[in-house]
Amino acid sequence: MGRTHALTGWCAGLALAPAVGAGSVHQAVVFAATTAGFALLPDLDHPHARASRLLGWFTGMISWLLRRVSAAVYALTKGPRDEKVTGQHRHLSHTVLFAAGLGAATSAGTTAGGPWAVFGVVVLGLLLAEGALGDWLLPVSGVAVAWWVYTAPPDHAAQLEEISGWLGLAVAAGCFAHCLGDALTESGCPFLFPIPIAGETWYEIRPPRPLRFRTGKKVENRLIFPVFVVLAVLLVPGVWNYATDTAHRLFTPPTSQSATP
Repeated sequence: MGRTHALTGWCAGLALAPAVGAGSVHQAVVFAATTAGFALLPDLDHPHARASRLLGWFTGMISWLLRRVSAAVYALTKGPRDEKVTGQHRHLSHTVLFAAGLGAATSAGTTAGGPWAVFGVVVLGLLLAEGALGDWLLPVSGVAVAWWVYTAPPDHAAQLEEISGWLGLAVAAGCFAHCLGDALTESGCPFLFPIPIAGETWYEIRPPRPLRFRTGKKVENRLIFPVFVVLAVLLVPGVWNYATDTAHRLFTPPTSQSATP
């Protein structure tokens, strides 16, 4: 489900970008690429996930540590009706609490760390997204960054402050989009932890059974992914207006001028 997570993260980023002040095309592309990348990060709690294998042993070690922490938190907080599972995959990193905490840590880290911290977060997001969506994302995002720098005012400190201000939101939105996607599957997602529901601290949020789908099967590959591919294009700033204007010109008959007697 990696490419679907990345694509829904991309769409969430494009939809959210104007609200955080990233309204131009190049700003929205950088914001959405970051969101798309971090929409894959919650699966760091799985040893074979793309995020866990991204940087070899380094991300593998972080994945191992996250699984141990998640299992310990689950053992300490599970309710009387929670399942007897290890509490590793789809637990701690698949919660709103994790998304908000990682987003806040990103904002604090980029503010304190300066340009290199901002660069590191953006590159990490791009690498994660590129691995899921394809190599086309790197040159597109690179051009967007270059155009942003070229058109930005000479006050680089203000520009850096602007980027670091919304990077935390991009990270949190990506993680949250991942949780929403998992919540539509058969297994559900306990993203409201630690709110107790029906005797479960880790209650798996999911829709009624007819609306759920299995990951990697026909519904995801033939319906959900194609729909979000279309949305991924239409949500790019200016594309929807261009599409509607073009359709209007193509399908609206020209007004006939009456002949002058």
